[in-house]
Amino acid sequence: MVITAEKLEKPNWFTTTFKLQGSIVPMIFPRVLLFCGLAAGVSLLYTSDLPIYLEKLGELTTNVIYNLILGLLIVFRTNTSYDRFWEGRKAWGSLVVNTRNLAQELQVALSGNEQEKQDAIRLLSAFAIATKLHLRDEDINDELKEQVTPAQLQQLETAKHRPLIIVFWIRSYLQQQMKEGNIIEAQVASANVMLNSLVEGISGCERIVTTPIPVAYRIFLKRLILIYCIGLPFRVVPEITWWSIPVMAIVSFLLLGVEEVGRELENPFGYGANDLPLDTICGAIVNTIENTLSLGKPVLPEKELQALSS
Repeated sequence: MVITAEKLEKPNWFTTTFKLQGSIVPMIFPRVLLFCGLAAGVSLLYTSDLPIYLEKLGELTTNVIYNLILGLLIVFRTNTSYDRFWEGRKAWGSLVVNTRNLAQELQVALSGNEQEKQDAIRLLSAFAIATKLHLRDEDINDELKEQVTPAQLQQLETAKHRPLIIVFWIRSYLQQQMKEGNIIEAQVASANVMLNSLVEGISGCERIVTTPIPVAYRIFLKRLILIYCIGLPFRVVPEITWWSIPVMAIVSFLLLGVEEVGRELENPFGYGANDLPLDTICGAIVNTIENTLSLGKPVLPEKELQALSS
């Protein structure tokens, strides 16, 4: 993946502001309309000189303790979700770095059968793709099939954890090559460190997927927002009447929007606009591996060759 000036260019402020793709507006719009309808109903009752029996509920929206608790919970919710998103991005960043380094390490260090070496290095691409499918709970696709041999594909179809199987194959291959004298022990140890980092990365991603935000916390936050949005019209209608509708739209948009942003970032491994671009990242890894394989065996001076073999 080549970083171009276009990718680094800052987006236009107004274009970003009114952009719908990746926005939470379509998801919260029905709920905003519902609360605006509530404000309109309360305004109609008030202008018709009908009694409003929930005025005390409206006073709750100005309560300092209630607003403090609601604000803290919303901030905590957003920060927690973004931490999960950023942890996932760091895990995939580490995966990219280690696959690149390991591919070059194996390309330089390994001798012996060239086709077997290329198949082993392509397993790094297979690992990245298998990790993506594993996190999305998807079956083997054509993208993964292109990176493995028919025999390996047959084993992957019945495997419960495909990424770990692929790492096991790479370890086994390196051990076999060391026994045959095609790679030295120090290089195998270095490769194993990077393989351990790959396993650590996928374990971190699995921790994000298998540890959702506690249900009790999510329910409590939603109920606090619901109580606030229901009570607000009874607080503002006696003062601004029909203007309570746009006020209700703005306030409910803010509260529901921040809560929805947190929900969007909980699991960053999907296909949404707010998820990590795993397809792009895997494509970049595959291109890097193929470019590494196309370099061939480096030509080194005789002294360096002797130093590597000693």
